[in-house]
Amino acid sequence: MAYSDDTSGPFGRRVTRRQVLKGALAVGAAAGLGPVISACGGDGGGGEGAGGASPTSGGNPKKGGVLRSGIVGGSAKDTLDPHVAINEPENANGFQLYNRLIEYTPDQKLENVLAESVESNADATVWTVRLKPDIVYSDGKPVTADDVVFSFNRIIDPDAPKGGASALAMLTPSGIRKVDDRTVQFTLETPNAVFPEALAYRENTIVRQDIDVKNPVGTGPFKVKSFAPGEQTVYVPNENYFGEGPYVDELQIIQFADPTARVNALLSGVIDHCDQVASGQLAAVQGTDGYAIWETRSGGWIPFTMRIDQKPFDDVRVRQAFRLIADRQQMVDQAFAGYGWVGNDMYAPYDTGYPSDLPQREQDLDQAKSLLKQAGYDGLSVELVTSTAVGNGGVEAAQVFAEQAKGAGVTVAVNKVDPGVFYGEDYLKWTFAMDFWGTRNYLPQTTVGTLPTAPYNETHWENAEWLAIVEEAFRTPDDGRRNELVAQASKIEHEEGGLIVWSFNQLLDAHSEKLQGLVHDVASMTAMGFRYRLCHFA
Repeated sequence: MAYSDDTSGPFGRRVTRRQVLKGALAVGAAAGLGPVISACGGDGGGGEGAGGASPTSGGNPKKGGVLRSGIVGGSAKDTLDPHVAINEPENANGFQLYNRLIEYTPDQKLENVLAESVESNADATVWTVRLKPDIVYSDGKPVTADDVVFSFNRIIDPDAPKGGASALAMLTPSGIRKVDDRTVQFTLETPNAVFPEALAYRENTIVRQDIDVKNPVGTGPFKVKSFAPGEQTVYVPNENYFGEGPYVDELQIIQFADPTARVNALLSGVIDHCDQVASGQLAAVQGTDGYAIWETRSGGWIPFTMRIDQKPFDDVRVRQAFRLIADRQQMVDQAFAGYGWVGNDMYAPYDTGYPSDLPQREQDLDQAKSLLKQAGYDGLSVELVTSTAVGNGGVEAAQVFAEQAKGAGVTVAVNKVDPGVFYGEDYLKWTFAMDFWGTRNYLPQTTVGTLPTAPYNETHWENAEWLAIVEEAFRTPDDGRRNELVAQASKIEHEEGGLIVWSFNQLLDAHSEKLQGLVHDVASMTAMGFRYRLCHFA
């Protein structure tokens, strides 16, 4: 089977749970002091939209100007190595400097980028990738099959696996072979009909064999002008870039440890864009002339996790009762100030196999009480472990749920712990806790979060019927049949699993209205997804 530029899908990864954090980052997980900010202005040439999904404007954008973006801070240990990126600044750098064979469009479709074609054999065990001709690095040297082989060997190195290795568990070094200067063949140990999603995983970028992370050379839209870890990175356009943009003369990505300082910098004209605006800061932006909120419905989620191998959650009736305790809209309203969308205890809402026809689960305290009584748990008391590490609103959501649980006769003691404790040695041991995940399609998410072999199976989920369906789905090249299997597996988790998926994230950026060309990126950690190459000034 072949993957063309209009094939749908998304995927996942990881290094230490709180680092390669499953494709998304906790909001405000920053370190270090405030950044040194350049005084360069952001007013650029005129023009309109830069393409992409749902841009702020359309037309023929003119070039010019300095774009300054304020993002969640990193640390002095930040790197320009795309294969070990673990925080927001490092991921932002990766998007500017490098490309993957296949990438996601803003609206969650797969498209060939460095690859001209990606095709598999009949049983999806052998995938052949043909590179596009004439794509070169920023120094003018061509991208070759040797670079692809080197990149993937570096990622899955058994002695030092990188963050993207978890998405490539079915691939070994012996399975990567150069066919000719533009062709690489991947032979998998087990069939994987969605292998292109692993190729599109954000850390599985293509780097040159002589990679120098202090002086990076990539195929992306920008080149590094200067790099101050924990403070800012300054870029200039890559004149050899093969895609659309960039339109600005310079890009400055500036790090802020404090979210309020980030918004203040925007409203005072120091920066042109800032990401991850907290709901409490929206009024300040919306009440200031010349500034606007950029809002995107993400597939990211903050679930409650119930260990199905420990009491009381080893009884499916208890798990069902806890799902019926949740008033999801109230949690969204109170924890997210209404900026979220209600979940139905299933992840991967952008997967084409997602069973959206299932009725929305609503709060039913009487039925919850009945199920708990049947399970022998009248007057149940549990501890719910949470942390600011799971993202904005996570702790507040736990507190709202605890109040709701009283209506079912359940006492929930919310235990807020430090991020280092939450994702420390007891991570994966909590009986009842929270977590966060980024946008992925269903099958890739199972490989990191729900398969028995998944590295982050927080609920210790194990179900023979479900596993047989998922394994068949991985072996099924036909999209329609695979979607049916995904729906079947999702419904089993909906009824019997250990996750309470009560909401999906609403991503909020803020920007000067002079800044145009923003797109809605549903699979990113920011509302516009670091797609600065499409931005320009009105």
